Amino acid sequence: MKTLQELGEAVAIRRQALGLKQGDVATRSGVAQESLSRFERGRSAEFGSRKLLAVLAVLGMELHFVSEGTSGSLDELRKERGAA
Repeated sequence: MKTLQELGEAVAIRRQALGLKQGDVATRSGVAQESLSRFERGRSAEFGSRKLLAVLAVLGMELHFVSEGTSGSLDELRKERGAA
């Protein structure tokens, strides 16, 4: 995920998969339901780290950091593989 919108969508998918309502997650995480709703719909310009971590904890999710490699695009990898 590279955008706040993608992160919000992933949270919404997880919440729905668990059968949880937005209001329940908002209450349990201490976040306003409207704030969570905007975040899930990609309508929030920012969503603080405290809020994010609280929501993720309620949903049983973790945040992992991955370094971006220099592997390039799929087309670049195909060219590289063809040249080898």
